[in-house]
Amino acid sequence: MLAFAANSLLCRLALAQARIDPASFGSIRLASGSLALALIVRLRPRPQGAAPCVDWLAAAMLFAYVALFSFAYLSLPAGTGALILFGAVQLTMLGAGLRAGERFAPAAWGGLAAAIAGLVYLVSPGIAAPAPVGAASMALAGAAWGVYSLRGRGIADPLAATASNFARAVPLAAALSLVAVAAAHADAAGVALAVASGALTSGIGYVIWYAALRGLSAMRAATVQLSVPPIAAIGGVLMLSEPLTSRLLAASVAVLGGIAVVLATRARAVARVVR
Repeated sequence: MLAFAANSLLCRLALAQARIDPASFGSIRLASGSLALALIVRLRPRPQGAAPCVDWLAAAMLFAYVALFSFAYLSLPAGTGALILFGAVQLTMLGAGLRAGERFAPAAWGGLAAAIAGLVYLVSPGIAAPAPVGAASMALAGAAWGVYSLRGRGIADPLAATASNFARAVPLAAALSLVAVAAAHADAAGVALAVASGALTSGIGYVIWYAALRGLSAMRAATVQLSVPPIAAIGGVLMLSEPLTSRLLAASVAVLGGIAVVLATRARAVARVVR
């Protein structure tokens, strides 16, 4: 979770100080992440029965997430961006469950309503409101990541699939960089931050996450992700001197608390079915 939160901090640090443009940041992030994952997949023992997975839609969603994420952090504080991203990811996945026919208990509906209300409050007009374009971009990035996560359900070798998707997203990012070449700029620090975001907090971060998932239930895995926005917010205060506003605190309680209620309710429902 520290690695995932660090993605927000690294991107915001690079863009807030104009060390690199967002298109170049995204391209370098994907390229360095692809190289790191390819090396790791090549060096590790290959799981038996795992066939190569090619999913261009997943790659497109990964590219959309990285690109929108990068452009959103031109104007969003790290903590605010992480909360919008996480909320949009979870709401996308919960929406997919509802569309597939999953039934929510009254408590889960209440939690879902609280999470949505928290996000609406966070982006509603006011002195402390985030930039509308940045907020919309991050919400779309979260939706893309949610779809990407749904595409990865049930894959026998998620690490190899992630490496494949990163490799296929690189040319899409390169095409975006060509379109935005007039605004391209980068110094050594900006490139280093993008490489760190790709190779370390994305590439190696996913390796650690997949290793941790072996010892976590689905409920615990989903719950532990609730820590990402607070970690990003605290990091933004300590590393980037960003303010911790009452609006962000209230929205965080509503969004994270609401999602926690939904997750807990769903876990109890599954436990009853198993019994």
